[in-house]
Amino acid sequence: MTDLTDQERWALYAFWLEHESAEVRANAIICLIHQANYLLDRQIASLEAAFVEEGGYSEQLAAARLAERERRRSETSRHLMPAGAIPSCPQCGSPMVLRTARAGKNEGQQFWGCTGYPECRGVVKV
Repeated sequence: MTDLTDQERWALYAFWLEHESAEVRANAIICLIHQANYLLDRQIASLEAAFVEEGGYSEQLAAARLAERERRRSETSRHLMPAGAIPSCPQCGSPMVLRTARAGKNEGQQFWGCTGYPECRGVVKV
């Protein structure tokens, strides 16, 4: 039925839609309206199920954005240093230690700080 032209579809219902009796024509139109309503109800139910399972457009966009951020973060950290390696200070070349910021806008976040502190204030983001 999906590959029929509009003319072929009309031909399926033409007998009733062009009938001389107004009651037959009205009943045919009511039947077509019921069929359209049934198909629309099925489409709405399908869309609701997909929304519950996959989320809405905004949710999918947010999830994709977070996944891209995580991918970039992991890609960047892989290129910066091998897992388990201790970085060298970018200013003086000394080994660095893992520290936690106690104050400021980065409070509570970890960073690599130079072992030569306070003479050298070199830092590297974790």
